[in-house]
Amino acid sequence: MFEEKKYNEKMNKTFEVFIKELSALRTGRANSGMLDIIKVDVYGQKMPINQLATITTPEPRTINVQVWDLNNVSLIDSAIKKSELGLNPQIDGQLMRLPVPSLSEERRGEMKKLIKGMGEKCKISIRNIRREANDELKNKLKSKEISEDDEKKFEKSVQLFTDNHIKKIDDKIISKEKEIMTI
Repeated sequence: MFEEKKYNEKMNKTFEVFIKELSALRTGRANSGMLDIIKVDVYGQKMPINQLATITTPEPRTINVQVWDLNNVSLIDSAIKKSELGLNPQIDGQLMRLPVPSLSEERRGEMKKLIKGMGEKCKISIRNIRREANDELKNKLKSKEISEDDEKKFEKSVQLFTDNHIKKIDDKIISKEKEIMTI
């Protein structure tokens, strides 16, 4: 039998990845998720900062990173500086303060384009999952595992999942753009 749930779950996972990528974008407002994409080379492996320190946002434009091991402070510092976030840590013992500068008008425009591009990639992935589901339906119809009526019914439900996810992506793009344009 055709498992439509499997394809809905794949679409949900794709959407979750998109949300995670969006949260890592710098919007001029401090967000601990911004540091999620940075990996630090420690103990012979690459680790995310949140496994080496406590990350907090005490103010709208500041991220604090309380490093647990003093030996890792310089490693985290260089990883943050190498990232494309444009953050410059101020070190005070094991506490790192990351002031989040406000975005210039030009940078806001670049961010909007970047967000739209990320959204488009996610939509393409969702559509590919739909195509994969429809291909499976056609194969099941050919091998007479399902009837034509079942194929149409499942195609409709897969299309419904697709439409819902595309709408969620569009809504998320709009809300993220508003967040970026807010000074």
